[in-house]
Amino acid sequence: MERRIVITGMGIVSPLGCKVERAWQQLCNGKSCGSMITHFDPALYRSKICAYVDSDFTTEGYLEHKEVKHLDRCEHFGIVAAMDAVRDSGLDFSKVDLTRCASMIGSGIGGLTTFEEQMERLWERGPSKVSPFTIPRMIPNGVAGQVSIIYGMEGPSFCVTSACASASHAISCLIDAIRLGKVDVGVTGGVESTINKVTVSAFSAMHALTERNEDPQRASRPFDKDRDGFLISEGAGILVLEELEHAKRRGAKIYAEVLGYGSTSDAFHIAQPEPEGRGAARAMSEALKDAKLNPEQISYINAHGTSTILGDLAETKAIKLVFGEDAYKINISSTKGHIGHALGASGALELIFCVQTLLHGVIPPTINLENPDPECDLNYTPNVAQQRECRYALSNSFGFGGHNNTLIIGKYE
Repeated sequence: MERRIVITGMGIVSPLGCKVERAWQQLCNGKSCGSMITHFDPALYRSKICAYVDSDFTTEGYLEHKEVKHLDRCEHFGIVAAMDAVRDSGLDFSKVDLTRCASMIGSGIGGLTTFEEQMERLWERGPSKVSPFTIPRMIPNGVAGQVSIIYGMEGPSFCVTSACASASHAISCLIDAIRLGKVDVGVTGGVESTINKVTVSAFSAMHALTERNEDPQRASRPFDKDRDGFLISEGAGILVLEELEHAKRRGAKIYAEVLGYGSTSDAFHIAQPEPEGRGAARAMSEALKDAKLNPEQISYINAHGTSTILGDLAETKAIKLVFGEDAYKINISSTKGHIGHALGASGALELIFCVQTLLHGVIPPTINLENPDPECDLNYTPNVAQQRECRYALSNSFGFGGHNNTLIIGKYE
């Protein structure tokens, strides 16, 4: 008998807010988080805008001051979101088998800001001035390791790095581990904080970032004809996944059930999606098969929808390949219009929004969709949230390298 998996805790650090309910409320209200870059002088950069984590973020009550100094901003986000998720779950790690608890948290880039800062120290002040904390702050697996240490979890602990599919892949790894009986509970999701000089320069050189600098709140516009690239963002989304009977024995509240995933590769190009969306379509089809669902049972899709010309079009084609005429009956939205693209954290943030959609019966909108692309002609829930009871939701994540991953969740019954 297959072990069922449920979501029992959620934590979020995002431009929309650093508590799940606040972020959800702001999302449904159509708030845009675009702003000018302030952490460094963007005058010489083609893209001068971003979406920073909300100002209500704090490490107080989570980390001691000394620990904060020794960790990268990326690790601050991941640890705070993880601790909120665990508190939300009501898990008492003194009462569970720690060898059957996992920490699997993705990050596309990790502590690149630390790397940038320490390289500047190296060139300007010499090797003796490089911090001994550089490597622990910089490594992408830092958050997964820190979380396992905080809670004493002795099961599998690792980081998945697959660009913008990192969080979704990490969640899928935990799904497999619980299904196979290797663990009973785990902390998973994704984290990213790379709004720095190197990342903004590099993505700009690839023409990946929006250059709508005069209007940052309308810059991220998924599926709009005038989209010109993604708005770089940051944050963390962390979930507690648990085997159903384990959750029931301790009387846990259950938010949703994780039903399946699909994972494929475009095998096409290191940065561009396969133009017809075939790899993405196979990921969705595999997820439906894994979840034992028919395409017409999906009511909501949280699209990867980055606001890039090629990506949004390929995803539209992929959805049509999988759902046929039913594609026009599904409510779709890209929440990146609100918060930009948080890279390796995006899949987990978006899965949390999918959970909220199931709980509240509300489809979050795709904001800034003012001039629809004729080739992107599905129901992207433009600009205003809609009431709709959903039993099943699907979330897409696609990353540089051709990595495709789709997750499906459903109301717990």
